[in-house]
Amino acid sequence: MASDAHVHAHEESLALREQFDTAAQQKDASTLGMWIFLITEVMFFGGLFLAYTVYRHLYAEVFAVASSSMNVYYGAANTVVLLCSSLTMVLAVRAAQLGQKKAIVLFLILTLILGGVFLGVKAFEWKEKFDEHHIPGPTFHLDGVSSSEQGHAQLFFSLYFAMTGLHALHMVIGAGLLLYLILEARKGIFTAEYNTPVDLIGLYWHFVDIIWIFLFPLLYLIDRHLKR
Repeated sequence: MASDAHVHAHEESLALREQFDTAAQQKDASTLGMWIFLITEVMFFGGLFLAYTVYRHLYAEVFAVASSSMNVYYGAANTVVLLCSSLTMVLAVRAAQLGQKKAIVLFLILTLILGGVFLGVKAFEWKEKFDEHHIPGPTFHLDGVSSSEQGHAQLFFSLYFAMTGLHALHMVIGAGLLLYLILEARKGIFTAEYNTPVDLIGLYWHFVDIIWIFLFPLLYLIDRHLKR
């Protein structure tokens, strides 16, 4: 018992940075830093959401036609995939809190795989849009929209690619962070006493998932009944 306590104390001291007095103080500071970062991300995405809302109000019918051209099954499938990835991330965080090395690695790998599935489906969907000439530019054309309104339809797809592209970029960054956690977890770095990186990256992953929960109805579902 005494030896185990000594090992745990030694592991905690290795994880503690010199500017902090205790592990709890370090974790609180790290968590605060992550929340501040996420708040800046909310403001960043908020600008895109605001622009989309304004233009959707101005060009409601054209945006409805453009929205109806989206493959709702791809969007729904990716929503399920991300919800499942949030679950596996929660389980990874819980395993880290309990110091279960194998479980941490397993659930992180599952989260990474689900993230890869999401990106794969999104890449396939983008390719479909390219084939349908829904990429904003000189070859753009959307059926059901008059020539004078094609510009408004391009605006929808400009926002679509900007918002989903930025979200995908965050997914790629998250995948890199998950890979880092997997490599560290395999070394046995994370214990019941020290698991802050897993917890913080878990927060980031949930944030990215929540952004998609807003993107899915905005881009795929709202006002589809208004299509011409």
